Amino acid sequence: MPVVTFPVEGRDNCAVVDGTPYVYATVRGEGFVMRARCAHRGGPLHLAAVAAESARLVCPWHERKTSLTRLRAEIPAVRTGGRVTAVIPDRRLALVRPCSAPPAPPALAAPSAPSVELEHRPLSRDLARAAGCG
Repeated sequence: MPVVTFPVEGRDNCAVVDGTPYVYATVRGEGFVMRARCAHRGGPLHLAAVAAESARLVCPWHERKTSLTRLRAEIPAVRTGGRVTAVIPDRRLALVRPCSAPPAPPALAAPSAPSVELEHRPLSRDLARAAGCG
């Protein structure tokens, strides 16, 4: 599982690991690292609003609600000053095969290290407010 460190705001506030973007968000005074894409259809979850009636983020594309509790628990992270260090789940290890499928042959080569890039992603007001970004 890759461990990445990146700024919580400003330039390079988004870590892209093997093509999946991650940002640091703050909701109701609690900070956490989350995928910046909605699991439903890849919408820009970093632009989500917080639902007034519950602890959920609302995707701006299809209004799919995502649990903040689940998002907070998904990626272990520690913030130190203006930077956050997160342990990103290796999705390549999480592949599921049907019970009836034969086991896969063992890999001959060690998996390659994940690619990590930093870029900027603006956050919605709901996700940036308490982080001092907006």
